[in-house]
Amino acid sequence: MKITQPCSPLDADFNILKKGLTQFNESVTGDVIRKKVSSFVKNDAGEIVGGILGEINWNWLHIQGLWIDKSIRGKGWGSRLLIQLENYAVTMDTTNIRLETTSFQALEFYTKSGYCVFGELPNMPQGHTSYFLKKQL
Repeated sequence: MKITQPCSPLDADFNILKKGLTQFNESVTGDVIRKKVSSFVKNDAGEIVGGILGEINWNWLHIQGLWIDKSIRGKGWGSRLLIQLENYAVTMDTTNIRLETTSFQALEFYTKSGYCVFGELPNMPQGHTSYFLKKQL
């Protein structure tokens, strides 16, 4: 037996670890169903100028990111994307949502949208704070 030096793993090796972890988790929780979900804002040319990315598992929606191009910020697109994804989550029997944001991103946007901070990580990234938020629908 030996431990390898830290390195960027091969995809096959990384997938072995993920499979082992998933099998262990499912032995306790039952099948973990992961469903990626996203919605986009597209301009008249069909180009993506905003969107929201998430994944549903263990009956929680994890919002992994919400981005709005600066040319259309402040016009309600982010709120509409967030509400649309929340409504979709309810149709999937998912009423709990979690997300992360940082001090230079959208903390005020999320708290105004009903999300509560349940954790903070200072200096992540350096000089900023990461916030962990949740919302129950």
